[in-house]
Amino acid sequence: MSAIDESIVREYFEQNGFLVRQVRKYQVTARAKTSDEEVDLLVYNPAWDRKARRPEFFLFANELAYVHRAVVAVKPWHTDVFSPAILKSSPEIFRFLETGVLKEAARAFPAAPDDGPDDPLTKILVLPGLPTQEPYRSQSVALLREHGVDAIISFRAMLLDLVDKVEVNRSYRKSDPLEVIRLLKNYDLLKTTQLDLVPAPRAKSSKAP
Repeated sequence: MSAIDESIVREYFEQNGFLVRQVRKYQVTARAKTSDEEVDLLVYNPAWDRKARRPEFFLFANELAYVHRAVVAVKPWHTDVFSPAILKSSPEIFRFLETGVLKEAARAFPAAPDDGPDDPLTKILVLPGLPTQEPYRSQSVALLREHGVDAIISFRAMLLDLVDKVEVNRSYRKSDPLEVIRLLKNYDLLKTTQLDLVPAPRAKSSKAP
């Protein structure tokens, strides 16, 4: 995983009010990962309300308020769609859900006196996308749920949210992803999602109706 992928996820959560911890600063390549190395990010929502409901499986920005603390695995396989075939043939996708991994992740969060079974650690998978056609989409969701994934976020959803939040007249020099988005918007190479929703005017026909 490249640094930019993880940076995008970090910025997404931080822009939505989360505290984010990057578990490690190095890349594991020549050996199997240990339990603490399977987690990419840990996120904590200081504004979470204990009376809030559980978040939906498809985790868009308007659902983040319902997440208290979460372990996040980032799978930036941008040329792939997480179809049932890929999910069945790629066990590494689910290694962050192993008991030992989750125990290590839970230790990183401060214990609260009122923590209980109604406030479990949310397991979030960040992926490029799911199939758009049925029954493959529903099958992918079922497989993810069966393995213990609580919620998923697509890179498209995160990038659209960041594009909307970045302001052209601000300097984001402390964040490479946000500064690149600002420059692209400044030179009209990116449009906000609101503009994308406005239908383009139809060309007038030269023929009489």
